[in-house]
Amino acid sequence: MIDSGKLILVPTPIGNLEDITLRAITVLKEVDIVLAEDTRISSRLLNHLGIEKKLTPHHKFNEHKTISSLISKLQQGNKVAMISDAGTPGISDPGFLLTRACIENNIEVECLPGPTALIPALAVSGFPTEKFVFEGFLPQKKGRQTRLLNLAEETRTLVFYESPHRLLKSLSQFIEFFGSERRACVCRELTKFFEEIKRGTVTELLDYYTANPPKGEIVIIVEGVSKKGK
Repeated sequence: MIDSGKLILVPTPIGNLEDITLRAITVLKEVDIVLAEDTRISSRLLNHLGIEKKLTPHHKFNEHKTISSLISKLQQGNKVAMISDAGTPGISDPGFLLTRACIENNIEVECLPGPTALIPALAVSGFPTEKFVFEGFLPQKKGRQTRLLNLAEETRTLVFYESPHRLLKSLSQFIEFFGSERRACVCRELTKFFEEIKRGTVTELLDYYTANPPKGEIVIIVEGVSKKGK
């Protein structure tokens, strides 16, 4: 009888390569297959760790087509690790579809604890952390304004991922939908050499980043509506 395979979601550093866990390194060394969102990026990480392992591409452009063959390999007893370019697979990254397929086929899924950008950003924002809403990336076009309108009266802290070339658009829309005095925190390039954390009203942040065009990965934390003010 063939031992059941296992899918292991392995978080990787969001910037500083020293943030990889010892357990993650052990898993990457021992599994039969390593799935990578971008093999070029992941190869640099594995080379840094001294791990010689062939990487199999698994990203948003091919994941629908490859799930069937991966499930077959898992059913044959292979241990498969999945890594994304940075952070935890499945969190605004590929991973959900294969995880769901494994569950549907009674294949064990394990997720190691590790790096993700939203938690450090939330922790340093200074806003309430006991309850929060993770929105990930807002829709680029269709449904964007509707989503912001639905969030306008949210009392919990809001967490967004954003790209540098859309940051000004998002801050401008936050002013429109949330109000010019709503407080926010922009965390840029977390754990990296040029890490930057800016706090203020959305208007102040818009002014700052208009004068200082941003680069790199961005997390925006927005304070929820005060219950007293409702």
